[in-house]
Amino acid sequence: MAVNSMMVPLGTPAPPFALPSLDGEIVTSDGLAPGRPVLVMFLSNHCPYVRHLEQELGWLVAEYAQDVAAVAICSNDIKNYPADGPDGLIEQSHRAGFTFPYLFDDTQQVALAYHAACTPDFFLYDIERKLVYRGEFDESRPRNNAAVTGSALRAALRLVLAGQPVPEPQVPSMGCGIKWKPGNEPS
Repeated sequence: MAVNSMMVPLGTPAPPFALPSLDGEIVTSDGLAPGRPVLVMFLSNHCPYVRHLEQELGWLVAEYAQDVAAVAICSNDIKNYPADGPDGLIEQSHRAGFTFPYLFDDTQQVALAYHAACTPDFFLYDIERKLVYRGEFDESRPRNNAAVTGSALRAALRLVLAGQPVPEPQVPSMGCGIKWKPGNEPS
C-alpha cells in the first residue's frame, strides 16, 4: 500500500545522525559538507516506487554533487525485508549509479527523528540546516505513464542554490511505507 510523506514543517532543523555506510564508515550529519545544502533521502532496494526513479535520481544527484551534499538512508527492517540489507543496497547502488553515501539505520531512530514515512522520502536543507523542501521527486509513479524527470526536486535544488525560498504548496512524496520493526512504529 502506498504511503505519503508526512510533510514536516518547513524551517525544521535537520536532526543529527551518525550511521554506518555500506563500506563500514560512520557518516555524521555534522560531517556533510558544511556551507552547502544537504539532501537526505530515505530509500530502499525492494520498493517499486524507488526502483521507478532510482536511475534518474542517481543522475540528478551527480548533476548537483559539487553544490549539494547528498546522503541516502535505508531504515527498513531487514529481518522481514532482506533485500534492503547491505548486500541489496550495494547492488542497488551499482544498478542505479549512486555515488552518494548510502547509510543503514538499523535502530530506525533516524527515520523517526526525521519523520520519514515512505521510500522514497526527500528532505532538502539549506546551508543553515533548516528544512526548505520535503516532497515528491516528480509527478511520475510506477504506473501513471508520467516521465521520470526529477522536476520537483530539481526545481527545489535550483531555488535553494539561488538563495531563494521553495514555495508552497509542495506535493508529498509517495512510496512504500517504511518497514518498521515491531514496537518502532511512529505514534
